[in-house]
Order: sequence, then C-alpha cells, then structure tokens
Amino acid sequence: MIGNRITYRMADGVRVPGTWRHAFIRNFDHHLTDLFIYADGLIDCWELVTLEEFEGKLRSGWVATELPEGAEASAFGLARWKFAEPRTWLTPEVLVAEIRDTIDQLNGRPDSTGRCLAAVDAFLADRTEENRAAARDAYFAIPETQRHYALGDMDRKDWPLQILVAGPGGTTGRRPDEEVTQDQYDWALSYFEERAESRAKARSRVPADGPATAVAPALHLYEGSMPAPPEDPGTRGLRNDYPAPVTVDGTTFPTVAHAYWALSTADPAVREAVAGAETVFAARNLAVAAGRREGWEQARTAVMTHLLRAKYTQHPDLARILLSTDDATLVYDDIDSGFWGDNGGRGRNWTGRLLELVRSELHAARAGCLPGA
Repeated sequence: MIGNRITYRMADGVRVPGTWRHAFIRNFDHHLTDLFIYADGLIDCWELVTLEEFEGKLRSGWVATELPEGAEASAFGLARWKFAEPRTWLTPEVLVAEIRDTIDQLNGRPDSTGRCLAAVDAFLADRTEENRAAARDAYFAIPETQRHYALGDMDRKDWPLQILVAGPGGTTGRRPDEEVTQDQYDWALSYFEERAESRAKARSRVPADGPATAVAPALHLYEGSMPAPPEDPGTRGLRNDYPAPVTVDGTTFPTVAHAYWALSTADPAVREAVAGAETVFAARNLAVAAGRREGWEQARTAVMTHLLRAKYTQHPDLARILLSTDDATLVYDDIDSGFWGDNGGRGRNWTGRLLELVRSELHAARAGCLPGA
C-alpha cells in the first residue's frame, strides 16, 4: 500500500516516483531499515536491484522475513534489542506479491485487488461457474495480508467476497469446515449489488465547486534567453524575464524580474540602476551585490504577486496567453532559485503557483464573480 509515503529518485533527469516500507536486512545482525520501491521496478534494499535480484536476496536471507528467537537487531541511531517470541506474517512469497502490487499502484495499473474486483464484476455480469472460478483464482492471487482490505469495508472485511467466490456448498477460508448456505450466498449477492449501485452514484457525483485536480495537461515554462520579444511569444511570454515593461509606483521596469530585484534592495540608487540594467542577469547581479532589504524573505511572495498582477493587467495580450492555459499546472524553471522554480521536482515552484493564482483572478474578473467587481 502506498498511502502517504511518496518519494522519488532521479534517473537520467527523469523523476521516478516511489514509496517505502519497513523491512529487516540481515547483515550478521538484523537491521530495521526502509525498503524503497520505485515505479520502474527497481528496489533499494541497501543497493538498487531489480525485482528478480530482490527475490534472490529474499532467498538468501539478506532481506529477512524470518525473525529467530534471541537474534540481535538494531534500528540505526535509535536502539538495539533481541527478539523475544517474535511473530511475523510475511513470507518471501507474500512480500514479493505485495511489492508487485506496489509497483502496479505506482504506475496507475490495477493491482491484484483491482484485478480480483474486475473478475468479480465479470462474474456478476455473467454468473457462470467458469467466471466464478476466475474470480476465485483472482481472490487467492491477492497477497494473504491484503485480502481483508480488498473491499475497503473494515466492518465486513472480505467476508462477502469469500462467500461469493465459494458459492453455495463451497467453503471459505474463515470457516473451512462449514459449507456456504444459500441464504449466505444471497446476502453476498445483495451486498455486491448495493455496492455497485453506491459506487455508480459516487462516480457520477461532481464536487460542488468543480474537480479537485487540473483538467488541462501541465505546462513547463522553461528557462531560456530572449533578446527581443517575438511577434507571438506563446507561453514564453509568461516567464518573468520576458521583455514586457511593468510600471510600479511610477517606475517602469523592463521585466518583472527587473522589478523584483529592484524592490529587493532598500537603496534608491541601486533600485534605479537595476531598473536601467540591460539584462535580467545584470539586474540580478546589481541587486545581489547591494544585499536584501530587511524582511525581504518574508515579503517576497507578496511582492511577486503584486508584480505579476501588474504585468497581466498592463499587458492584455499576455493575460490572454495566461488565460489560455485553462487550469493547467504551471511548472516554472528558475536556475538561480529552488524557491521560485520547480527545478526537476526539487524546488518549490512558487512562480508557477502564483501564476496560477493570478490566472484564477483573471478568470474571476472575466466571469464577474470577484467581490466588488
């Protein structure tokens, strides 16, 4: 299960999503550690290995699923102890099956539980014994540790599923000595029918104020030089270094970046020099040499918001470009700053986020739904 444990690694400049779980590595003693699992199928268990190589480490006992009585163990930097009456529910086969499910989940594919529920749907649509057998096989393909959670129903757990795949006269894992009665089977059928109806209603339900995620694909606003504004800048016009003059408090700056760096210093002479700098690079260097004004770190996002509002108010053609991005996530590159740029997933992307805010304000103004508008 991925849950909220989300991480990633960079491979050839590409961000590979991953997650992690706890495991014991047996290197003389047992060491409690984090097992990192990535969407491309690689697993980090003190070294990066393929799933096949990981299975070899399980067979060798390097990744331990057996915890011997009295064996010494440690958690690095935290504690050491000895196992007393250890109990574990993992076997090498179950751990590999859970990891395969995790890789499917990271890639947005149906895992063993998803495949089982799809087989159940196929059986309910055409109730042949062949389809029931397929659903039963799919159920037992779910790692034993995960079967209780297959229906997402913590009250009944997987009991309706066990009854359905067993059928009248069959037996379940919970009560292997008792045959499933017709009444139990009818109850399981009604459970799945009500579940299907409830899920259909949930799928058709639209959030009151619209979708939670973007509909339009993300846009990457790449770093790049631009000596003069082209006739059609496209999304390049959304960058802060794009040559679109911005007037703030009676002073006109060649770009948003010029204005930002000028306002970052308290020295009026430096601000004037920054405003007149030929390039963004020169403007930045002049400001950096002068030092930041007091409280700048806490004020900079508000200043940038003000500058972006000015830019798109004063340049309707660029406002139209920003509006044309619809609700796309805007990913901004900034070589100099992990605060303003996304920078391969390592930055905070504040410029992209503020552009999305200003875009929303432009949409709201157009729709006439801003208070006082």
